Amino acid sequence: MTQDNLPRRRLFGRSKGKALRPRQTELIADLLPRLALDLTAPSAPRGGRELRLEIGFGGGEHLIEAAAREPDVDFIGCEPFINGMARLLSKIEALNLGNIRLHRGDAAEVLDRLPDASLSRVYLFYPDPWPKRRHRKRRFVSPENLDRLSRVMKKGAELRFATDIDDYAGWTLARLRARPDFVWRGGGAQDWLSPWDGWTRTKYEAKAIAAGRRPAYLTFIRV
Repeated sequence: MTQDNLPRRRLFGRSKGKALRPRQTELIADLLPRLALDLTAPSAPRGGRELRLEIGFGGGEHLIEAAAREPDVDFIGCEPFINGMARLLSKIEALNLGNIRLHRGDAAEVLDRLPDASLSRVYLFYPDPWPKRRHRKRRFVSPENLDRLSRVMKKGAELRFATDIDDYAGWTLARLRARPDFVWRGGGAQDWLSPWDGWTRTKYEAKAIAAGRRPAYLTFIRV
């Protein structure tokens, strides 16, 4: 099967919340098409530049700060939720950033079109935990998606994962540690209780901590 004929996965969860403001609607119509990845052809890093991917960037707090802090690094952001996409577009416009490309939809569609060993880092922060047992097959951390990540990540590339749901942290740790192509960079408790240098606390994380949930921060290395 060629990349152009890859099947589209069903994407669960909501894609739209409250009505967009007029300026946000304009950005979706005008700016998003200019920044959107062309999925009719394989995406590739710009020559000599590092390429990173954020899967489900939410409101874009982490992605916008990372892109502004490292202008020589290129970023791809995937998010199906239109309101989160609109918020990020507003920030990109305000900062006039030129190192972010976007996909409104399933990150697996982007992974299927990236060249082998093209990503130096992948961010997966606070993905939907799908807590009901019958829904857990919808979690992004699955054998199929880990196969996709393994193919497109360079040797030595990092997969950074954060969640405030204990079950999802254990789920992810168990599945990554069972694979020969990833190793967990962890030892003591501080390796998973402390965020990374330069960490940007999102609104969701702040709410989780206020509710008494303690985040876990896991780093896996592609070997």
